[in-house]
Amino acid sequence: MVVVPAPANTGITFVRSDIHADASDPRGAIIPARWDHVVPSQLCTLIRNEDGAEVSTIEHIMAALAGCGISNATVFVDGPEVPIVDGSAAPFVDGLLAVGLVNQEGPTRALKILKPVEVTNGSAKARLEPAETLEIDFHIDFADEAIGVQDKRLVMANGAFVRELSNCRTFCRKADVDHMQQNGLALGGTFENAVVVDGQDVLSPGGLRRADEPVRHKMLDALGDLYLAGAPILGRYVGEKSGHAMTNALLRELFATRGAWAYVTVDAPTAARLPGAGVSRSDLAFCA
Repeated sequence: MVVVPAPANTGITFVRSDIHADASDPRGAIIPARWDHVVPSQLCTLIRNEDGAEVSTIEHIMAALAGCGISNATVFVDGPEVPIVDGSAAPFVDGLLAVGLVNQEGPTRALKILKPVEVTNGSAKARLEPAETLEIDFHIDFADEAIGVQDKRLVMANGAFVRELSNCRTFCRKADVDHMQQNGLALGGTFENAVVVDGQDVLSPGGLRRADEPVRHKMLDALGDLYLAGAPILGRYVGEKSGHAMTNALLRELFATRGAWAYVTVDAPTAARLPGAGVSRSDLAFCA
């Protein structure tokens, strides 16, 4: 995977560099990183274009782009899935901040939540409601004692994503890994690129990076999935046992609800509260 700069007002797009599209019409290899290009997929976020080209597991690089305040970029991938690296967004954040960011001319646009929108599925819930900056409030409840019940709420400003969430890894139950691999899925999964739990035991070397790493990773996923709105969100996201599919369903409900949202031009005080404002590579040191 290679991330390159893109012109102002381009947004985030993925390009399947292994697909040889028509030179006169290369759109067959281009997949916009937008909520309306998401298709159902197990345990990850997958986008697909009208020609059937797709890229899966985009949530971690999308979170890194959102958390670093990158509005315009092209992501070239030479296969159908973004590299999992260590299961977190930290390697992507480190790479992006290492090369540096450039301010582009033109106003910054954000998506302001004007009234609450909610979707539910049994005991699971995802909700967006008005707030002055992006807040994420998440609740998880797993039977495995190594995870259990966890709650976390953060304001995604002043580098909070990089310091508090970026190095938190995806997690799964050993029984689920065994089932997936028996069915030909997650064949590249190891204890090195995910937190694997079995009851009260954490099987991955070194254990958890933070005591509440699972709920923090859920918040990381939510930030990446919310960035598929096409702009940073000014609002509060509440997730209860939520996941990729519910966050996408929430965005679909939001854009279908008249009067629930508006694009706004960001003034200087608001820009200072966006997730990427003031982020530096030194913020990664807080993850250690």
